[in-house]
Amino acid sequence: MIPVVSKLPQTGTTIFTVMSALANQLGAINLSQGFPDYDCSPKLIELVNQAMKNGHNQYAPMAGVIALREEIAKKTEKLYGAVYNPDTEITITAGGTQAIFTAISAVIHPNDEVIIFEPAFDCYAPAIKLMGGVVKSLALEPPNYRIAWDMVKRLINNKTKMIILNSPQNPTATILHKEDIDELSAIVKNQDILILSDEVYEHLIYDGETHHSMARYPELQQRSFIVASFGKPFHATGWKVGYCMAPEYLMNEFRKIHQFLVFAVNTPIQYAIAEHLKDEQTYLGLAAFFQEKRDYFRKGLEQTRFELLPCHGSYFQSVRYSNITDEKDSDFAIRLAKENGVASIPVSAFYTKGIDHHVIRFCFAKRQETLDKAVDRLLKV
Repeated sequence: MIPVVSKLPQTGTTIFTVMSALANQLGAINLSQGFPDYDCSPKLIELVNQAMKNGHNQYAPMAGVIALREEIAKKTEKLYGAVYNPDTEITITAGGTQAIFTAISAVIHPNDEVIIFEPAFDCYAPAIKLMGGVVKSLALEPPNYRIAWDMVKRLINNKTKMIILNSPQNPTATILHKEDIDELSAIVKNQDILILSDEVYEHLIYDGETHHSMARYPELQQRSFIVASFGKPFHATGWKVGYCMAPEYLMNEFRKIHQFLVFAVNTPIQYAIAEHLKDEQTYLGLAAFFQEKRDYFRKGLEQTRFELLPCHGSYFQSVRYSNITDEKDSDFAIRLAKENGVASIPVSAFYTKGIDHHVIRFCFAKRQETLDKAVDRLLKV
């Protein structure tokens, strides 16, 4: 056997794969991994079929089908007042994770420091480490998981290259507020600090709150990679189509990596999504759709012994189980799947140091009957 020195020696299989596999093995209700158990729009499927029949089955342009990039540019200007050139500032990617990896790869060099806020989606830190960067994590605490900007200021030094933000946030379901934007703007002013803004849940914000995209603020837009996805809004996570927006000087570097990573993304689906986006209700109606699911699920959970944490966005509901047991969250999540037939995600998996606040995460992007069955089982915990 040839010896191999691992580039990620501490990294194993992701918790999402582990818990979904356990759910399948046990026949448990899978509220762990973030995907719907209902179909996407039949109209969208017809559009994909039509694109295939129309002969759109070969390589797409490296940056993506221009019709789709143009629709994204129109949507972004309409929602956030930001102008992006579809030719030079928007690239279609194989999902949000690829876009995040590509952006980090494009600009992070050895010993560059990147600030992330934990609990954080698990692809950020490994990508930083693979590029030789240094992860500077700031741990947030339940129930509100708000960013302590005075602590961020202490992390800033001449090696700080990037700050990664995620709003709405996975797994905490928190969102950025205007005061957060003001603090961020003050911190990066006159600094050579880039921003990577993970906005894949941009349309899943509730109770009339505003999505504070980096695109809304010119001083932040000009230093930001903004990542979004079509898997979440269109209930088609398996298609793995997303995009990145950035000013041209950043997008030039992004595309240098993108062309050798995937080169181009699924062609017929790009044409279909471009057509689908012309109906703005396909995304403007999502907040009401998912808020109804959130409210329904929370009403059921209120009858259990779990403590509900706030949910302002995304399709995740976190709960604290301190009233039930003092077990580690990973042990409790496994026991919950085995004994009660409901799979969840232990939130300690989103902390580099495995910080355990006795919180687990459920996904409520499920049919009503699935949520009913899950609540029935959780009532017995």
